[in-house]
Amino acid sequence: MGIRLAIIGGTGVYDPRILSDLREEEVRTAYGDVRLRVGTYEGEEVAFLPRHGAKHSVPPHLINYRANIAALKLLGVERVIATTAVGSTTLEMKPGDCVVVDQFIDFTKNRVGTFFEGGEQGVVHTDFTEPYCPECRKVMKQAAADLPVVVHDGGCYVCTEGPRFETPAEIRMFQKLGGDLVGMTNVPEVTLAREAGLCYATVSMVTNFGAGISLTPLTHEEVLEVMAQNSENLKRFVMGTLPNLPRERGCTCGHSAGALKV
Repeated sequence: MGIRLAIIGGTGVYDPRILSDLREEEVRTAYGDVRLRVGTYEGEEVAFLPRHGAKHSVPPHLINYRANIAALKLLGVERVIATTAVGSTTLEMKPGDCVVVDQFIDFTKNRVGTFFEGGEQGVVHTDFTEPYCPECRKVMKQAAADLPVVVHDGGCYVCTEGPRFETPAEIRMFQKLGGDLVGMTNVPEVTLAREAGLCYATVSMVTNFGAGISLTPLTHEEVLEVMAQNSENLKRFVMGTLPNLPRERGCTCGHSAGALKV
């Protein structure tokens, strides 16, 4: 039997010791090799993949998103819970708050955002009316009830190329377009997961207000500091979600993709 569940840990969430009986796995994919950890939580094996590498050595625009998702698919993963650190474009979503994201806007520029480039994989146009798995999001919202932090039900994640932070003018534009959060990693991760037929959902931790809203210049150290202060709550959120995900999938995430060959 394959490994059904996976965590993709973003900035500040590198520690796989939330799982027991850890072992390292190296998965070879058509897009590159991926190193991850596999452990046990409440009797079930869970894959843990640090998005930026174990020591945050890979910048957002150079992450091999296709290899990461393909590796999870090869392991037999069906459901993925991801974490991201984000800035906020709205005063309603404050540093320290969590957001169960429900929509995204893609402002990336140079990333390969699909598995389907013709050839053996063919050409497939995937529906993204509901980008994040509704079943996973439902369980995440239930898990939020036990947390001592504010958790927002829904928010629009604007994904930028990075690794630079955004300008105040860009933040104002994102506000006008309906963006609530700004980050650098959720796309194409979310789109590739759907193409691979995986259930995928994201919890975003707000670490700062965007440029022009924040009273101080933005720094990566500020992001890490807020994540460190809130990492235990974020871990509790994820670990409260995993064991309550239904074993049988009643969503359409696994049916809306093409026949991805990994």
